Amino acid sequence: MADETFDPDLIHAIFKHVWTRRYLDRERNGGNGAMESEAGVGTSKKNRPTSANAHALKLSCELLRTFVAEAVNRAADIAEAEGVTKIEATHLERILPQLLLDF
Repeated sequence: MADETFDPDLIHAIFKHVWTRRYLDRERNGGNGAMESEAGVGTSKKNRPTSANAHALKLSCELLRTFVAEAVNRAADIAEAEGVTKIEATHLERILPQLLLDF
């Protein structure tokens, strides 16, 4: 089970969804922002497609796998300390602030 990780295609689809939403938000807001600086003659960053290479996707998958595994381990420790065998949302809520600070 240690070799299991997130599907790179799934992570790429999530990234593309977020990038598309941000692009549409920028367009709706009139395109104002720091991301609009010119990248070269006749091309702006806004007009270039956003993509991720295979290595970046693999690294993102591993980071997400590590993050989720750590969240589950910390929540399990809290649940065990309370004497329960099932992780509940409250356990995750309790560990989330420190987990986000650690990552």
